[in-house]
Amino acid sequence: MSKGRLLLVDDDRLILATLSPGLRAAGFEVLAAESGEQALEILGREQVDLAVLDVCMPGMSGIEVAKHLREHTQIPFVFLSAYGDDDIVSQGVAEGALVYLVKPLDVSQLVPAIETALSRSHDLHQLRQAQDQLTTALAGNRSTSVAVGLIMERYRLSERDAFERLRMFARSNRRKLHDVAEEIVNAAESFNLPGGGAAAT
Repeated sequence: MSKGRLLLVDDDRLILATLSPGLRAAGFEVLAAESGEQALEILGREQVDLAVLDVCMPGMSGIEVAKHLREHTQIPFVFLSAYGDDDIVSQGVAEGALVYLVKPLDVSQLVPAIETALSRSHDLHQLRQAQDQLTTALAGNRSTSVAVGLIMERYRLSERDAFERLRMFARSNRRKLHDVAEEIVNAAESFNLPGGGAAAT
């Protein structure tokens, strides 16, 4: 079973010829490109899980390819470079590279880095999904927003963690999130009535 589909981009054909078979032997599917322009052509017709980009290439650099990926896709990427100076590393970090590796390197060094990058990408994707769910719920439902605020205050949680606790409670009790949120809000409002009386129905 494939560990993932990679796009390997490097203007050095020897590196492509060396790393591609090794990555395939390690369980990855590999598409290879000799330039940034060719990489974009491949990305226009193929789905990949991760791009491995050489930073310095004639024509379109790896930094430029990474910028395109960041702005137009959700494909994560790592950088390979023969250079280790601070400026290039800073550029790579600014574009969102998950890993930065300095050549020369062999497959035994590259595989763990790719596996780490794929794992981090998966975690970030799940975090973005949870954040999107939170934003949607809070924007569209006052009761959910208030309930999350109450949970944040009561348990000293972040907004995301409070929402997740509310969501998990609703799921474990096979109830709708909105219904649970309204129950929490109603209970809080009843408790705060003058004299501690129950709210009139």
